[in-house]
Formats: sequence, C-alpha cells, structure tokens
Amino acid sequence: MIPDLSQLRPGKRQLRGIRLIHTHLKSEALSQDDLTDLALLRLDLIAAIGIQPDGTPGAIFMAHLLPPSPSGKQHEIHPPKQIHQLEFELKPFLDALEAEFDLQRDHSHDTGKKNRAILISASKASRIDQEAEVDELSELVKSAALVPIGQIIQRPKRFNAKYLMGEGKLKEVVINAMQQQADLLIFNQNLSPLQIRSIAEVTEMKVLDRTQLILDIFAQRALTREAKVQVELAQLRYRLPRLSQRSTALSRLTGGIGGRGPGETRLEIDLRRARDRIVHLEREHESLAEARTLRRQKRTRNQIPIASIVGYTNAGKSTLLNQLTESHVKTKDLLFATLDTATRRLRFPREREVILTDTVGFIQSLPPALLAAFRSTLDELRDAHLLIHLADISNPRLEQQIQTVETLLKDLGLSETPCLLVLNKIDRVDTETAQILCKKHRALGITALNPKKLIPLLNTIERDLWKSENDAP
Repeated sequence: MIPDLSQLRPGKRQLRGIRLIHTHLKSEALSQDDLTDLALLRLDLIAAIGIQPDGTPGAIFMAHLLPPSPSGKQHEIHPPKQIHQLEFELKPFLDALEAEFDLQRDHSHDTGKKNRAILISASKASRIDQEAEVDELSELVKSAALVPIGQIIQRPKRFNAKYLMGEGKLKEVVINAMQQQADLLIFNQNLSPLQIRSIAEVTEMKVLDRTQLILDIFAQRALTREAKVQVELAQLRYRLPRLSQRSTALSRLTGGIGGRGPGETRLEIDLRRARDRIVHLEREHESLAEARTLRRQKRTRNQIPIASIVGYTNAGKSTLLNQLTESHVKTKDLLFATLDTATRRLRFPREREVILTDTVGFIQSLPPALLAAFRSTLDELRDAHLLIHLADISNPRLEQQIQTVETLLKDLGLSETPCLLVLNKIDRVDTETAQILCKKHRALGITALNPKKLIPLLNTIERDLWKSENDAP
C-alpha cells in the first residue's frame, strides 16, 4: 500500500521528491498501474526489482516522467539491467530533469503573474461541438484574467462518478498540468462537490467548473451596488449546498462566547454565517428592486417607448448603445464586459424619443443561480416595446447563439414582445456571406462601430415603435 502523500507537496518542484522502489515477484516489467502511480503521484522515479526463482534480486526496471515534447511522450522507460550492474547517479539526473521542466515552461508560456489554466471537457457531445464549447470556455477564461495553456477533450462511454472522466484520462491531465506548470483545472461541465474534491485531491490543484468560472467573472466585473448584491447572492446560493457537503474531518470544534456552544464545528459556523448573509442580501436586493420598479413606473407614466438591446455576450450591445446615443458606456472585447443595465435616451425627428437599455449578455448554459439573482434586472425587459436582438455575424456559432438567446427570452416570458434581429460586425465577413445570412435569418446587417451603417436600423426602430402613427391616414 502506498501511504498518504498529501502532506508531501511538491512545492516549487514539478516532481514530489519521492522515489518508489518495490519488488516484482515474477520479474515482470513495469505495469500500467506502475506508470499510473508514477504520474498521479508525481514521483521522481519508479523502480521495480525482479525476484529470481532462488529468491535473489534480478533485473531492475525503472521509469520517469518527461517534460513536454513534440512526440507527446509522457514517460521514459529505461532498459532493464541486472541489479548488480546498475550505475545510476540519481541526484544529478533529477536536478537536470527539473531544470528541463523549468526550461520548457519558460519557453512555452510567458504569462507573467497570471495563473495558467488547463481546460477540460468530458462530454458525450460530438467532437466538433466539444471543441466549439471549449473555445468559448477559453474566451471565458481570458475574461477572468487567466491564461489558457492547454485543452483536454474526452468522450467517455460512461461518466466516472468520482472523477467525471476515466482514471487514465485523469493521469493525462496530471502529466499535462505538471509539464506546463498549470495552476488550476477548469471543466466545461458542472461538477458535483464530490468530483471537485476528488479531482483536487488527486491533482493537488484548484478545480473550477463552468458555473464557478462565470460567477467569478461576474464578481470581478460588478461595479454598481445592485450588481454586486446580485452576484454575491448568486455565489452564496451556489456554494451553500457544496459547503454543507464538505468533509467535516478537518473542521475544528469551538465554543465559548460568540459560538453556539461547546461542540459547534467550524463548518456549522460557516454555514450559519452564509445563511445569515443570504437573508441580508435578499432584503437589500428586494429594496433595490423596489427602487428599480419605481423608476420603471415613472418611465411608463411618461409614455416614452422602451427598446432593449439583448443578445449573446460580446455581440457588441454596449458599442451599439454608445453609437446610437453618443454615450460612453464601458466597452471591451471580452465576454461579460457589461453587467450593469445602462439606460439612455434616443431622440428621433418629429420630437420623438425612446428609452434605450443595454442588458447583461446571455450565454449558453447560463448558471441558474445567476439567472435567478439577475431576474429583477432582466424583468426590465418586460416593459420593453421592442427587443433589439443583436448577434455577432462573424461568430462561427452564430446559429447556436441566436437559438440560445431566443430560448432564454422564451423562458423569461418575452416570446410575445416584438423582436428585431440585427446581425452586427458585417465588416468582418465578405459582402455575399453577410447578405445570405441576413436574408436567411430575416435580419438587418450593421456595423456598430460605423455610425453611417446605423441609419437603416434607426429607420426600422422608428417604424416599429410608431407603427400605428405611421399607418394613420
């Protein structure tokens, strides 16, 4: 039995500083289990001494891990030698191996102080769909100020309840993480608390799933008090069940003043504080929602029509709002650059005005906790007289993104609200392709960065909002 090595962390080294030497009673070579232990435990070296029929030691079999190479080879198996013929200077060899790991890391990724992440997808979806989803995950990772340095994709016949992926694939993950000195693993799938804990214990790395990543991005981007309350509420609601399932083996007993009494565990205190915080945030959220409702009612009394820009994240919604209203809402070529709803007035000829709002972007598999927290913000869409659905025509997943937004709008009860589909960034595709896609989707093509290209959109908005007046004799 291999003892628990969790207290023996590798530190700055890629390898653990431990060698495993054992016997093979039939003088057989290193097995697949031996090579798996070598990888998962990050051993300096594994050696098996064969036992001859008379009980004396015979050949020795050795293997060690390798830095990344074009061949993709993960370990080196030494030719077997008789034990009495072995001449092997271990320390100089390991020093040279560690130096090679460091050299490869420095050449491969100059990421400064940013954390490096390996992206993982274990799904039964097609390879093409998985690759597209991991590409989007890569954009999310960049939005979180992390550096994606590798991708691992698997289509398992059945999912592992403990690790999601198979143990053989997990071994590949560990070797890749070690070779590239990754700081964390990010899964495109949502993981159970057991899976996160099990993978973290084996890999000794921080593990995030898709929902946690999106929640972290929202936490980084929230600027107004309302956005911060909504994001923190979503984070606590997501983490509370995971906190309650955390192992109590490491919890400490406490008591005395400030505790519930002798015997209360640290875990129970954390749970109680989290629940109290959720109650406090829910009250504050309700108060902010009431203020938002009053502002909406005031706009309704003034009988000014409302048009809301909706769409997939990074479609160019804030850029369009800035161009149409000459505003300066912050824009960035990142997913979820905008979290706070921006409201501006757009003036038309004949003394017509419209309230134009910019909403938080949608994304595939939007975390339910986040959707629930932002429900009051998205409720503003119910007052809209026109939805401007903005989509990025240059995105290879245009069809899926349009479908995702339409599905979310339907879930929000907005399928009856008039909707104008607008394909943005037509300057990034050739003219013929833009015309074909606009005709196929019955959409209007624009370039939000070019004000001259927005005149047809303005005319269409005015026509749709004041249709009854325009039809009057």
